[in-house]
Amino acid sequence: MTQPEQTQPPQRASFLPPLLPVAWGAPFQWLAAGARDLRAAPGTGIFYGLCFWLMAVVLAAIFRNKPEYTMSFVSGCFLVGPFLAMGLYESSRRHEAGEPQDLGASLTCWDRHMGSMGLLVLVLLLLELLWGRAALVIFAVFFNTGMPATASVVQALFDPRNWQFVALYTAVGGVFATLVYATCVVSIPMILDRDTDAISAGISSIRTVVTHPGPMLLWAMLIVLLLLAAMLLPWSAGLLVVAPWLGHASWHAYRGCYGKQPA
Repeated sequence: MTQPEQTQPPQRASFLPPLLPVAWGAPFQWLAAGARDLRAAPGTGIFYGLCFWLMAVVLAAIFRNKPEYTMSFVSGCFLVGPFLAMGLYESSRRHEAGEPQDLGASLTCWDRHMGSMGLLVLVLLLLELLWGRAALVIFAVFFNTGMPATASVVQALFDPRNWQFVALYTAVGGVFATLVYATCVVSIPMILDRDTDAISAGISSIRTVVTHPGPMLLWAMLIVLLLLAAMLLPWSAGLLVVAPWLGHASWHAYRGCYGKQPA
C-alpha cells in the first residue's frame, strides 16, 4: 500500500520588500538626483526650505536662553523633520512619474497614510522623549549646582577637564540619533510609495542600514556635514537650499535601495 504523497505547505511571502545592492558611491548619485528635483520644483523647495530654516532659528534661540533643552529640541527636529520632508518626497515622486508639481498635494500627501504614519510618530515620539530626558539627566549629573548659562556650556565644551561630560553627552546623543536615522532613513518614503504598514517600513529601514552599513554611514555623514555647513552661514541661511535638496535626495536614497514597486 503506497503512502500518500506529502505536499509541502505553501511558502508565505515575505512582508518586507526586496533590498537592492547599493554601491559605495550611491549617496553622491542621490544628491545629484535631488538637485534635479529641486530645480524642477523651486517653489516647493523654497516653501520647505523656509520651514526648516525656521526650525533652525528656534533652535538657536533655545540654545541662547535654555541650553539644557537644546538636545531635547534637536531630538524634536529629528522627529518633525522626516515628516516635514514627506512633502518633498511627494514632489520627487510626482517629478519621477511625470505628474505636474503641486504644493497643495505635497502638503496633504500624508492623509492617505494616517494609520502607518501615526504609529511611526508614536515610536519616534518615544525615542524623542527618552533622548530629551537623557540629556537633562546628563546636565543634572555634571552641573549639580544648577543648570548652566549658555556661556558656561560653551566654556564646558572646550574645557579639557570636562571631557567626560562631552564624551557622555555626545555618545548618548549619537545613540539616539542613530536609532532615529535607522528607523526613518527609508521608512517614510516607503510608506508614501507603497502604503506599507509602519512596522514593515521601520524594519525595512533598519535592515537597509544593517545590510549596507558603508553606503548608509556615508549618507548619514553627508547629511550631517551639509546641514552643519548650511547652519554655519549667517542666520543659517544655507538651510533654505540644503534642507529641501536633502529631502529630494532622500527620496532617491529610498529608490536606490528598493527601486520601483512592481506593477
